[in-house]
Amino acid sequence: MGALCTLWLGLVLLGVLGALQTSAQAQVSLQPNFQQDKFLGRWFTSGLASNSSWFREKKNVLSMCMSVVAPTADGGLNLTSTFLRKDQCETRTLLLRPAGTPGCYSYTSPHWGSTHDVWVVATNYEEYALLYTAGSKGLGQDFHMATLYSRTQTPKAEIKEKFSTFAKTQGFTEDAIVFLPQTGEGGAANLMGRD
Repeated sequence: MGALCTLWLGLVLLGVLGALQTSAQAQVSLQPNFQQDKFLGRWFTSGLASNSSWFREKKNVLSMCMSVVAPTADGGLNLTSTFLRKDQCETRTLLLRPAGTPGCYSYTSPHWGSTHDVWVVATNYEEYALLYTAGSKGLGQDFHMATLYSRTQTPKAEIKEKFSTFAKTQGFTEDAIVFLPQTGEGGAANLMGRD
């Protein structure tokens, strides 16, 4: 009888631990029938939400950046982002490697060296895309970010609301959600001229 109780307790604990481990992933769904070829092209980072301390410190000075998504030979994506930093255009490229299901990718953080997973949660390809990123920043610090990409620099109000709702379902509070302003005078033209 004692062995059965021990076995039952062990199975319950494994179930609880398994549920805890997958609860974050269970909240994130992928865009059904994701079509990578329609996702390619120019996007503007219009909204962000993050649990990062860096983000909380800098969110008031961040501005919209332009990203270009291009295919790689291995089925992944190059995400090249151009942004203004100290009145200079800077460009950074991330290699998003396919991670199984279409719409799911991973990349190695250039800063932390850790692997981050990226899910394309929702997109209509022509106006907006909602992405969710999760990983760690070293020393066991979890990193989570929701991103709103839009095809224009002025996403519709209903798209912004969709992003806010999505971010809140991922546990972000209202003060962790930011809609990025367009870059300063001449900045948007500079960004758009670099694609």
